[in-house]
Amino acid sequence: MKKAAKVLETELEKFEEHFKQAVKSKVPLLDRVMHYIVKRKGKQLRPMFVLLSAKLGGEINEKSYRAASLVELLHTATLVHDDVVDEAMERRGFLSLNAAWKNKIAVLVGDYLLSKGLLLSLDNGDFKTLQILSKAVKQMSESELLQVEKSRKLNLDENVYYNIIDGKTASLLSSSCGAGACSTFERMEDVERLELFGKKVGMAFQIKDDLFDYGSEDIGKPTGNDIKEKKLTLPLIYTLNNCDADLRKKIIYIIKNQNQDKEKVAFVISQVEKAGGIQYATEKMYRFRDEALELLFHYPKTDVRDALEELVRFTTDRKY
Repeated sequence: MKKAAKVLETELEKFEEHFKQAVKSKVPLLDRVMHYIVKRKGKQLRPMFVLLSAKLGGEINEKSYRAASLVELLHTATLVHDDVVDEAMERRGFLSLNAAWKNKIAVLVGDYLLSKGLLLSLDNGDFKTLQILSKAVKQMSESELLQVEKSRKLNLDENVYYNIIDGKTASLLSSSCGAGACSTFERMEDVERLELFGKKVGMAFQIKDDLFDYGSEDIGKPTGNDIKEKKLTLPLIYTLNNCDADLRKKIIYIIKNQNQDKEKVAFVISQVEKAGGIQYATEKMYRFRDEALELLFHYPKTDVRDALEELVRFTTDRKY
């Protein structure tokens, strides 16, 4: 992401200050928690997409920075809540908030981040930005619940999987690009194109995440974790829909009843590899990536477009 970091060098520094101001509180405990969050922030992929989408249409302005801050606030809130739901003890190699401060405080902090994001937009009249991002939060919640429902029934419909990752992951990246675009572009046609661009990137991003479950790279979660949690990802769905009835029955039994047995999980992973599930998912991932690039290439070649292309390729080429 060197190109993106270089193109946004000044803007990312300004964004850092905007975000620190956005999370400030008069409650000492909240300030301590916010300091913990800011110090352990991730790659800032979504704010980069906001700012680059904005810069594609013109000069980055205060509305652009507020959009980037709103995206980061909402994303951080969902991560905090996810860790509570998943009972995760770590986040990015550090203690999760629920591990450090217990569930009650973590849930309240997540709520606080959501409210700060809403007020940041409302207080400045950024109603279109808020509309775009609120839609994403709604989709994320619906998709998480849909995933829970389908995991219980072990639904094997590939289209349902796409619906889930569209809302779960792609919606926020789509909204990031749309929110950035609406701060500089005048035509809604451009905002909608960049929203679709972000959606395609998000779909590729999530499939890459799902593929990590079948690899051995150090990615911050154990291999086979999705199988242990009964999550039906694309490599597994493809395998179950393309293997013989006896193997399908055996795999489903393992997922339902033996998902904590390392040897059984390893067996499932080996069958997914043999059936071509990983290759199939990889091809689908690259198709979404290429569709995203096709939308991006509608715009003239510039350093900004090159930086966005780099981010797109990072989503599918990353090792973590």
